[in-house]
Amino acid sequence: MTQSTILEKLRRGCVIPAHPLALDEQNRLDVRRQRALTRYYLAAGAGGLAVGVHTTQFAIHDPKVGLYRPVLELAAGTAREADGGPILIAGILGRTEQALREAQVAVDLGYHVGLLSLTALKGKSVGELIDHARRVSEVIPIMGFYLQSTISGMTLPGEFWKGFVELPNVVGIKIAPFHRYQTLDVLEAVAFSGRARDIALYTGNDDNILVDLLTRHVFHDGQREAPLQIVGGLLGQWACWTRRAVEHLEMVRRIRETNASIEPELLTLASQLTLANKAIFDADNGFVGCIPGISYVLMRQGLLANTASLDASERLSPGQAERIDEIVRRYPHLTDDEFVRANADQWLA
Repeated sequence: MTQSTILEKLRRGCVIPAHPLALDEQNRLDVRRQRALTRYYLAAGAGGLAVGVHTTQFAIHDPKVGLYRPVLELAAGTAREADGGPILIAGILGRTEQALREAQVAVDLGYHVGLLSLTALKGKSVGELIDHARRVSEVIPIMGFYLQSTISGMTLPGEFWKGFVELPNVVGIKIAPFHRYQTLDVLEAVAFSGRARDIALYTGNDDNILVDLLTRHVFHDGQREAPLQIVGGLLGQWACWTRRAVEHLEMVRRIRETNASIEPELLTLASQLTLANKAIFDADNGFVGCIPGISYVLMRQGLLANTASLDASERLSPGQAERIDEIVRRYPHLTDDEFVRANADQWLA
């Protein structure tokens, strides 16, 4: 696909799972299951893949671990099996020198966009953050990333977003602060930037997915209205039950295109999905079990062999597996177990 085709697809909106990491019993990359996950997402109808992001485990960015390039390369190679191919988004983090290296690796491997994490620059000024983003964007088109402060330890003010959206090679933003006020900071900056048509807005608020997608925002500056829509999602929650995520986004898109009313049942579904995310992401324990929670769902379906993490502190919290099991029992319509069961052998081949 050409870059213009990629941008058109990104701006239209699609499901982009945050790709997990498959590890074997020795905590080494499980190539077979890693490839199976990629095949699952593409078969489910995902329009893109985000690799090297939080859900892929930030530890792969450590040169001592040495998994950043192999994991990105494996996903890109497997994605070539799909007709048309997905949007490939590479997670990029670290201080500027590291971020530039990772951006170049992503470009070399055929990735289209870099999802830029700023966590390594905690404490830097707004100007320094924007300069960092500018330099990376000169290597690869970038998506901004507002990661929730529980994990990042950072709050990014409206001033930052107003400067960030002026960078010409910013093509999207993943809005994931898990916070209504901070979400609106990003949206308002884009609305009045003059670049609202250029910058694709994706929810990363796993606790508010459907409401984010259903809401038509309209901002006013005293002279004009600036309507805005979050067009898709780049989400850890969508790394499992992905077939349902695709169906949910298609349903939202039909409502937008026909200007239909939002039925109360959709808000009920939104609430149930948030309840499921609460268990999967281990919200009651400060999200400590977030990544293992996603892996646990995929393990239940037979796609992963375990819930292992490179970081030994990232493990299921006491009772978390049981809470997820209970969610599956109570709300089976949220899962895509039948779809996975029918295709898993093919993906794992």
